[in-house]
Amino acid sequence: MHRTLRWVAGLLLAVGAQGAIAQAYPERAIRFICPYAPGGTTDILTRAIAQKLSEAFKQSVVVDNRAGAGGNVGSEIAAKSPPDGYTILMAPVSPLAINPSLYAGKMTFNPQRDFAPLTLVAKVPLVIVTHPSVPSKNVKEFIALAKSKPGKLTYGSAGNGSSNHLIGEMFKHAAGVSIVHIPYKGGGPAMVALMSGELDMMVGQVPSVATQAKANRVRALAISGAKRSVALPDVPTLIESGLPGFDATSWYAIVAPAGMPKPIVDRLHAELVKAINSSEVRGRLSEEGAEIETTTPEQLAVFMRKEMDKWAEAVKLSGAKLD
Repeated sequence: MHRTLRWVAGLLLAVGAQGAIAQAYPERAIRFICPYAPGGTTDILTRAIAQKLSEAFKQSVVVDNRAGAGGNVGSEIAAKSPPDGYTILMAPVSPLAINPSLYAGKMTFNPQRDFAPLTLVAKVPLVIVTHPSVPSKNVKEFIALAKSKPGKLTYGSAGNGSSNHLIGEMFKHAAGVSIVHIPYKGGGPAMVALMSGELDMMVGQVPSVATQAKANRVRALAISGAKRSVALPDVPTLIESGLPGFDATSWYAIVAPAGMPKPIVDRLHAELVKAINSSEVRGRLSEEGAEIETTTPEQLAVFMRKEMDKWAEAVKLSGAKLD
């Protein structure tokens, strides 16, 4: 009887302590790591959400840009930080799902083991786009053209192992065509090459494609995600275009070091979802061609596991390996 009472008393003390931790949190500034350089989409979204979090918590939320190795540098710093709620990470698809296969065991952290998922932020579909001189008005016609000229057509990407490179390889595999990949040092140079006629096709970001398509400098054929983009409502998906089950998008999620107390996970999750769904952040996401999709931590954990499997297959198809 006495042992049971002591156990119950200990449990109540532990629950009370956890509640006190959550109530007091945060007591100082939070570091929000962005694993890419300032100015890009990841940085823009990180800063927009950081501002809203700072207002909610009445504490500074400081964006810390730690670029390098395709997002691995900043992600490693986050993974090895204390799990106390004072370090969180804005992580795109690369460090959480692509890089474990792309870097072939050379990563010093494991996304499944070393992070506590908080929420998905948004998905960003990409667009299959061609130069206007390519004589195909839709995906079906483009596939027929590629099959008639095996190894003759080209497509560009932002570099080996980039999401648009891998989606290009997934498209080739699904369509059963042979198209030559030409990597560039970023999506911008690849788009310039496409508009100049150096490339026949590329997989582009929605904002740049929408702008150039409206000016008739490129032709948008299909969206890589499962549903059409609000920025390009007249462009069908690859599923609608005859490639059933094709669903590949870039995405952003927020995670923290594994082992964080559940009350802090819950508090962070609640405030992050509010911030992401605020009109200010929604506006920035829309500008970047992103579609908001928040989740519970448990849903994000399942999503990450499935995405790791999907992108591992894409990396295998591409043959890309990075040191």
